Amino acid sequence: MFRRRFGILACIADGAKFRGTVYLKLTKRLREALAGHIREKYGVELAVVLERPPKIEMGEAASPVSFELAKRLKKAPRMIAQEIANSIGKIEGIGRIEVAGAGYLNAYFDRGAFWGASIEEAKSGAAAEKNEKVIVEHTSINPNKAAHIGHVRNAVLGDTMARILRHSGERVQVQNYIDNTGVQVADVVIGFLHMEKRTPIGVKMLAMEPRFDYYCWDLYAKATQFFAEDKARAAELRGQTLKAMEENHGEDAEVAQVVADAIVGYHLRTMLRLGITYDLLARESEILHLKFWDAAFAMLKESGAIEFVDSGKMAGCWVMPWKDEAKESIEGKPAKDEKAALNTEGAEGTEKEEENNQDKIIVRSNGTVTYVGKDIAYQLWKFGLLGKDFRYARWEDAPEGEVVWSTTSSGGDAGAPNFGEPAAIVYNVIDTRQSYLQDVVAEGLRGLGHTKEAERSIHFSYDIVALTPRCARELGYELSEEEAKPASPSTSSTNTKSPA
Repeated sequence: MFRRRFGILACIADGAKFRGTVYLKLTKRLREALAGHIREKYGVELAVVLERPPKIEMGEAASPVSFELAKRLKKAPRMIAQEIANSIGKIEGIGRIEVAGAGYLNAYFDRGAFWGASIEEAKSGAAAEKNEKVIVEHTSINPNKAAHIGHVRNAVLGDTMARILRHSGERVQVQNYIDNTGVQVADVVIGFLHMEKRTPIGVKMLAMEPRFDYYCWDLYAKATQFFAEDKARAAELRGQTLKAMEENHGEDAEVAQVVADAIVGYHLRTMLRLGITYDLLARESEILHLKFWDAAFAMLKESGAIEFVDSGKMAGCWVMPWKDEAKESIEGKPAKDEKAALNTEGAEGTEKEEENNQDKIIVRSNGTVTYVGKDIAYQLWKFGLLGKDFRYARWEDAPEGEVVWSTTSSGGDAGAPNFGEPAAIVYNVIDTRQSYLQDVVAEGLRGLGHTKEAERSIHFSYDIVALTPRCARELGYELSEEEAKPASPSTSSTNTKSPA
């Protein structure tokens, strides 16, 4: 898995040539206007020099021309600068000219006109579309609550990347992975059926009410506390609910679909307010119900990419040990290099190794599939390596005026775009906490002999941003005793596509 961090900034810098062209036009116009005004007002012919101020607060361009004039006119540079600023008149594209320091002329662009011209030039300068398909997968929020700022940040980064790629001529397809059979949705289902004792009909009625996404968010928090009170109960309920959701039967599966579909609708409307749209909603349920996972599981077992563990902490699980050392560690026997790491890093090293071993689990001992297992199947499909395709239908709860396609387990729409066309490259926009999981997905492709596709599976990673307790208090937030403790983002982890 090739990883790029903060790459969007570099991409934007590459695209700056369009803004740079507009900048050059404006600075040339400013230079000519200053030279002409000085010639007319003072009878002096000068080559006007322009510089970029060290801070944007000082304008977009600055000229020290008054200092050169001061030598000839025997006047103070600042006085000359003030005379020029007061008398030069309107220059197209320049909002204002101010005097700074001992006599600099600082020009401030008309920023609305500047960006308008930049956008128009960018449109006319876009490269011709290429034939190869590029997939950008982003947002991918767990459909169990409203979108928060972390989710929006992911969507903005992903959407920016997709726009830049399109402008550079790439044929981009934007996908949003909907984890509608995951543990986060299961927790809300348990909250409705076991904690609040609601019926599926009751949940459907509630889903029609405003702010259902926030209601589910509060319920999810209550469910988390409910599980913390009895971990054995939590494991049993989650196991039963996940199995029912994966097999698509019973009230659990019915409520899960209601919750996930309703909240995806909220997410789509939230993102559209930012101008962010998607070509395809790829739902995890279809990976299971259309037997994508069964096909991938058979491939992984046949190739030897995954192995069954019959002893130790992970007995009964199918795991992916892609090194001999990793295999020994999974079976409870740390390898030499791992022993050294544990000796030097202590408890932190042990915790990290345990976390990584958990991430290598593809199928749990109860038979349910982990996120990473389903994502391997999804990645194989993206590259056209699975030998299967989804069915597609228009998303019924799409924002007004928008057409959004989704995978479906039903008959599908014969007029749907060819989403199953293999991609040449896949960008997965997910934060750094998912780095190891993304490596496991890529290793799954390598284990099946798809080395090129593994290298073209690019994890577009970014660091998370968290408020410190002190900052949160200064913003007026009330913190619990647990929240008030200092925490490092690097120690947190998630088994979801997007921050929980």
